[in-house]
Amino acid sequence: MNQLPDSVDAVVIGAGLAGLAAARQIKSRGRSVIVIEAQDGVGGRVRTDKVDGFLLDRGFQVLLTAYPELKTQIDVAALDLKMFSSGALVIRNGKASVVTDPFREPRRAIATVFAPIGSLTDKLRIAALRWRVMHSDATKILNSTDISTVVALRGLGFSSKMIDRFFRPLFGGIQLDPDLRTSRRMFEIIFKSLSEGQSALPTNGMSAVPEQMAKHLGSENIFLNTRVISVERGIVSTANSQVRAKAIVVATDQPASSELLKTDEIASRVAGCVYFAADEPPTHEKFVVLDGTGRGPVLNAAVLSNIAPSYAPPGQHLIVAALPGVINGDLEEMSRDQLRTWWGPQVDAWRHIKTYRITHAGPVQLPPFNPKQKVSLGDGLFVCGDHRDTGSIQGALYSGRRCGEAVTASLA
Repeated sequence: MNQLPDSVDAVVIGAGLAGLAAARQIKSRGRSVIVIEAQDGVGGRVRTDKVDGFLLDRGFQVLLTAYPELKTQIDVAALDLKMFSSGALVIRNGKASVVTDPFREPRRAIATVFAPIGSLTDKLRIAALRWRVMHSDATKILNSTDISTVVALRGLGFSSKMIDRFFRPLFGGIQLDPDLRTSRRMFEIIFKSLSEGQSALPTNGMSAVPEQMAKHLGSENIFLNTRVISVERGIVSTANSQVRAKAIVVATDQPASSELLKTDEIASRVAGCVYFAADEPPTHEKFVVLDGTGRGPVLNAAVLSNIAPSYAPPGQHLIVAALPGVINGDLEEMSRDQLRTWWGPQVDAWRHIKTYRITHAGPVQLPPFNPKQKVSLGDGLFVCGDHRDTGSIQGALYSGRRCGEAVTASLA
């Protein structure tokens, strides 16, 4: 392991997306910067494990191509993205119904009209909502009156059937919030991103995003397996050394951040995730598969090898089951019990690969939700992360970049 330097212009604590974005911004302005990370790799919550030839993202994650910061900070072409089909496969009582964006999948528009997820009026309201968010900029959405997602959907006239069979499994899964209590501002931002872009997987797993960012920083500036035990004005302390810095950025996840900075902790979303291997896929579709009952515990699933064949070795298929809000109990058995109602006894033959219980999958962002929290705490101390902006990959990248800009301005 490289020896930490005695002093630098800036120290970034945490090599997640926000920390890497902040460090890259600082380095681009000609300042010396190091990143200190407690884990054995970069990425924070965006990590990919390789198990028996399968690529297992730590939690069911997708990249939304409409996120503005991707174009600003990432060489998207180098990720070799593989796209999900636009829409979803909704399963209820063992029957699958295709629900697509008719503007992108016109050949399946009729199937969408007759899908038993809600009335025709519900589906027309989705089209109206899509038009509105696509013609509103993010600033306008984030400044709108705020209520919970479920209250907003009811206010727009959506039926309980539509909410339970479509919005709850899809957006409850994306936002790790089966009750749809998350801010409607956050919901509309995600809806806008889904409408304007596509959902995708990098060929080499979600970890390809932070690994690309780390490569630009240089391995000599990133110190792994090194836990910071305290920060004070101008000094970062680890178990074995101290580093003096003009600026210190705390870019850990929110629980660790609040512990280091002695600030109030924000509640965390939790999530379970179970991976299975199969000789034959239960569907050949490239859709996210939704629980049409909205009851879960598996709210959504996907055959990831249909979307990105690189996620599984030749002749094998990778299925992910996402259980937002659930980390206790036998998640494998819960998943099998439910998926058996979707796809029958073939589920019993699937091989369990790994279960993830993620205690901090993201910050709770209830209404009234106000992003763009301050990143400068004074005395050369800064903080960034998705808990300072929107709870998303976009939020982490944006928070890191604007924090890096604030640091370089303070060093000028």
